[in-house]
Amino acid sequence: MSIRQLPEDLINRIAAGEVVERPSSVVKELVENAIDAGASRIVVTTAAGGKGLIRIEDDGHGMDRADLVLSVERHATSKLSADDLDDIRTLGFRGEALASIGSVAELSIASRTAEAESGLRITVNSGLRAGPVPQAMNRGTVVEVKNLFANVPARLKFLKTDRAEAGAITDVIKRLAMANPGVHFVLNGSDRTASNWPAVTGTGALQARLGQVIGDDFSQNAVTLATSRHGVVVAGLAGLPTYTRANSLSQFYFVNGRSVKDKVLVGAVRAAYADYVFRDRFPVVALYIAIDPGEVDVNVHPAKAELRFRDAGAVRSAVIRAIGEALAAAGFKASGTVAEDVLGAFTAPAYASPSAPAPAYRADAMAPFAGYERAGGAGNANPFAPDFGQAAMAGLREPSARVEAEAAPALMEFPLGTARAQMFDNFIIAQNGEGLLLVDQHAAHERLVYERFKAQLASGPVASQAQLIPLVVELPEEDCARLEEAAGELERFGLYLERFGPRAVAVRETPALLGNSDIEGLVRDVADGLAEWESIAAVSDRMEAIIARMACHGSVRSGRRLRVDEMNALLRDMEATPHSGQCIHGRPTYVELKKKDIERLFGRTR
Repeated sequence: MSIRQLPEDLINRIAAGEVVERPSSVVKELVENAIDAGASRIVVTTAAGGKGLIRIEDDGHGMDRADLVLSVERHATSKLSADDLDDIRTLGFRGEALASIGSVAELSIASRTAEAESGLRITVNSGLRAGPVPQAMNRGTVVEVKNLFANVPARLKFLKTDRAEAGAITDVIKRLAMANPGVHFVLNGSDRTASNWPAVTGTGALQARLGQVIGDDFSQNAVTLATSRHGVVVAGLAGLPTYTRANSLSQFYFVNGRSVKDKVLVGAVRAAYADYVFRDRFPVVALYIAIDPGEVDVNVHPAKAELRFRDAGAVRSAVIRAIGEALAAAGFKASGTVAEDVLGAFTAPAYASPSAPAPAYRADAMAPFAGYERAGGAGNANPFAPDFGQAAMAGLREPSARVEAEAAPALMEFPLGTARAQMFDNFIIAQNGEGLLLVDQHAAHERLVYERFKAQLASGPVASQAQLIPLVVELPEEDCARLEEAAGELERFGLYLERFGPRAVAVRETPALLGNSDIEGLVRDVADGLAEWESIAAVSDRMEAIIARMACHGSVRSGRRLRVDEMNALLRDMEATPHSGQCIHGRPTYVELKKKDIERLFGRTR
């Protein structure tokens, strides 16, 4: 078969296959054009998930006759001031979108500049152009796309349901709105619930827009990012480690105002949260990167969804540092959603409801207690009822008042309050000036030990303490071999051991931070880790995992009763230690219930 030149309409349809994957692709291209045109208000209307209708109306600069005619030609663009693909400063630049859309749908474009007396309208139907003709309208541009893929049935049948396609369009608009807080976005149509995100400007505009789109819940449980490193500016919000999702759909990345999906940024966020979040949980982030356009290639993907950094290492380092510093500044703070989960777990008894019938009194219900009587309470057959006599009350008043007097300064001074009691030998009950706190003593101390390990490792090997008599731990021969091979690396962590026969190791020194912990359990745990990692060389790379295992064995165990001074010391250490709001497994270390939350439990809504 001889070589031939493809016809223009077929060329456009092939290009459409690269740029126009689904209705949301059309919306993305057209809205980006509106933003590049300086629009301050963009209205998006859809029907049948965008397959029936996509209408984009903006109040941008508009186009005159010459620009309007050229706009539907292939490889025509206003987005490049010079022929330099290494200096892209706009969202669109390919010059193929409108021509491609017109080849697979009924396209109509009406536009008017501020200087023109009226607008002009041009249409493209399956590649056939008509116009322009006069059109009465305000300044700006209105683009309508109808019957998408009607002439390409093979593409049409692979589209998803109207609801799914409408959802994809919503996601595109959300990302564009998040990247452009100064633009008013309206999204409506017969296939959806309307959304309206007014423009926000000035200080706090970005946080306000994220609150509009994602929800105030995110902004209230996130830390602010604002750093510059290696010529990379990192801004945005990063959710607290206890504010996570089951998937990565709530992670948003923007580079120079463009929403992207980039492995470097995803990996950097994963690394920044590695110490704090469960492996199967995902932090919520809205990450904005500003970088010299010459340092990033945005022409990697036809839809411009992917990019390539010239110095990926510098970008990764900047993101990790920005998130790390912000989380460290948050200190012991945990997300407020944890308290909501706790409140949801509380249930009031049925008889507490005013509408519920009072429980019926049954005389035989008291029969088991008939033989019990208490001094000063003649006729009271309930052995568990408290004695509210004057003598009993008098004995309680003075100690209670004294405790309150002693605790008052502490309540005002310490964010995590003063310890009041220990419950179930694992949970500390504390009170501050605003409410009640429940602290998981094991999880909290585990984080404290872990952070101390990290601090010691940063300045050299972890301090160790010698065992008076070496502890011999019996293990399978293959585990002993792995431990023997890794012995040199493990000494950095304060763990000194040596082979003791074919199926045992002798532990000579242990990390001083651990005290009298379960050393045998620790050695077995480390051996399991070495077997999982398959390579002794991975020990250095798995530093966090090694010290996490050590911290778990060296922390205050569940079931240990603590004195009041020990509980308060733990609370003060938490306040002074970064990231102490969550344990090394990503779980919260404490829950705070504000006074108003407690009042809600008892129906006090005043």
